[in-house]
Amino acid sequence: MSQALLTVFKTIKNQNRAALISFITAGYPTKEETVDILLTLQNNGTDIIELGIPFSDPTADGPIIQQANHISLNNKVNLDDCFEFVKQAREKGLVIPVIFMGYANPFEQYGLDKLMTKCNEVGVQGFINIDLPPEESYEFRLKCDEYKLSLIPLIAPTTSDQRIEKLVKTATSYIYVMSALGVTGFRDKINADLPHLVGRVRKHTNVPIAVGFGVSTPEHFKIVSEQADGVIIGSKIIKVLNSSNTKEERLTNLEKYCREVCHREGEEIIPIDYKKETPAEVPIVKQIDFSQHRMDSKFGECGGQYASESLIDCLDELEKVYLTAKEDPLFWEEFRSYYDYMGRESKLHLADRLTKEMGGARIWLKREDLNHTGSHKLNNAIGQILLAKRLGKKRIIAETGAGQHGVATATACAKFGLECVVYMGEVDVKRQALNVFRMKMLGAKVIPVTSGSKTLKDAVNEAMRDWVTNVTTTHYLVGSAFGPHPFPSIVRDFQSVIGEESKKQMMEKAGKLPDYIIACVGGGSNSIGLFYPYINEKDVKMIGVEAGGSGIETGLHSASITAGTLGILHGAKSYLIQNKEGQILDTYSISAGLDYPGVGPEHAYLKESGRAQYVAATDEQALIGFRRLTQYEGIIPALESSHAAYTCTELAKTLPKDKDILLCVSGRGDKDVISIAANLPKFGPKIGWDLRFEDGAENIGVQLPISN
Repeated sequence: MSQALLTVFKTIKNQNRAALISFITAGYPTKEETVDILLTLQNNGTDIIELGIPFSDPTADGPIIQQANHISLNNKVNLDDCFEFVKQAREKGLVIPVIFMGYANPFEQYGLDKLMTKCNEVGVQGFINIDLPPEESYEFRLKCDEYKLSLIPLIAPTTSDQRIEKLVKTATSYIYVMSALGVTGFRDKINADLPHLVGRVRKHTNVPIAVGFGVSTPEHFKIVSEQADGVIIGSKIIKVLNSSNTKEERLTNLEKYCREVCHREGEEIIPIDYKKETPAEVPIVKQIDFSQHRMDSKFGECGGQYASESLIDCLDELEKVYLTAKEDPLFWEEFRSYYDYMGRESKLHLADRLTKEMGGARIWLKREDLNHTGSHKLNNAIGQILLAKRLGKKRIIAETGAGQHGVATATACAKFGLECVVYMGEVDVKRQALNVFRMKMLGAKVIPVTSGSKTLKDAVNEAMRDWVTNVTTTHYLVGSAFGPHPFPSIVRDFQSVIGEESKKQMMEKAGKLPDYIIACVGGGSNSIGLFYPYINEKDVKMIGVEAGGSGIETGLHSASITAGTLGILHGAKSYLIQNKEGQILDTYSISAGLDYPGVGPEHAYLKESGRAQYVAATDEQALIGFRRLTQYEGIIPALESSHAAYTCTELAKTLPKDKDILLCVSGRGDKDVISIAANLPKFGPKIGWDLRFEDGAENIGVQLPISN
């Protein structure tokens, strides 16, 4: 309840001190210890507890809390367990307020009415929802008001004064001010600009202010308490718990730390029971709908801007600059001036032999594999680099799976003289070693990501952590049609050159538009680039092909639309591969570029609206598609494109010869030769393709990765 939180702050103010607000991750280090940890915190100076709800992809958290989330999830902790921890603690004497702190997706999947009913039943007073900014929280805030709970707004150093004025009007208990940019974690020094930051907030509100991020020592506590009504400590508490080997040691060390950090050693601490204090007055708040953007942020119910507060003003600036550029003929003139460099327009031609072998519809190939760097990715990379120039950002970061986006970004940065950092999952670094070397030759720094499944999802996580830390100097060059608004629209618009060119080329070469267009779908940039110009061409059927891995039924796949459910990840609502509790599951595909547990939100909308159809092709089927395009057309496609090639050729067999199918060959396959050689011993006998070397595979001159 908002009143409970305000009552605690009122009481503490009368005691002439600042509140200690302690964060722990529920279920860390074990389920069995959580209740005792809650009680130890209360009995040793903590006034409010932030109970962290574990999430598989905590993009705003540093290594310490990331690890705590990982351990908690390994302990099978879910939201019901979190409620049970609070219930048991209340029964054993916990009287201070508890806040649930977490990410939007687990709360969303639980159901808001159920979530808030349970909060009132067990005594949870509110929420800190890390990636649910006011732009996306209107319904959540209304529900909190209905259930008399509090949604605590976050304010970052990057938050503008104009935005602060709006944010404080949503607060019903206290405001969480982040003392510094970056992810969670303790720091050596408190931001020297903290008094100014708190002053900017105080100018607009009398609601209590609590400051977190980086606080770890008694001296830090003293500095922050001179400015704020509350001091939030999290990572250091996790570190204290982690430094001991037994439960008894952990509780003893936690007791000692809490008393020391808030300067209450030797004091008889009587926890503030908000039920026994004179209730504070709760401000009357009329909730504001912040969801209006300069351009539509949603595709049906999908998309949106589910991002941490540190990024919101940056995303707003990006939207403004992009819309200005989009309406500026000089911007597009500059973009097109690089077409000779990029290899545009890309060729379109009839695959005559492949058509003949399939015996049905004509198959046309849109040859994005012929672009400079070997894929469609340079379209978006050049476009966003031009935006970065307008933003004044000289450091570029990117995520990559197959390495094609990483190579395109490194290429564009080399061309424009910009610093380039690429995040790539450790698994993908090994299976796409050739592209890693290309990026390094181009001057990029490639950072292997060792967390999670060590693939594309985790590369996105680390790129977002970098961006939130360096947002004032860095542009995140998102490589696919996912992420928070406005990225899905920006990527789509730069990639739409694929579809626009193909319409003109088909009219010139075939005298008509294709009957079907087909492309592979991971995050979905090449496919949305092909599809978008055709959306209003109702006679053109659109088919997206996802990675079926070992088969949908095995659970080892990356088919988010085919087998996923709606949820929130990496800044947008879309189809995800997740469990019923909203935790993102590991994915699998022979293709690194399709090995991602989500999909761009516009694809989700096209599926929901029925405008596009989505299917999945397995690893084995992708290799069949790869072989057909290679041996019938002399074109070695990327494994990503091979999934679409299989679906295309199978469809062609079923259609009459006067029908036309357009296939987007999104990338070339030289990067995948080693992966294919590694997998052919497994799949070759099944598809009748034996390319084993007489004296062993090592004769190709490289060490083969181990296939799954």
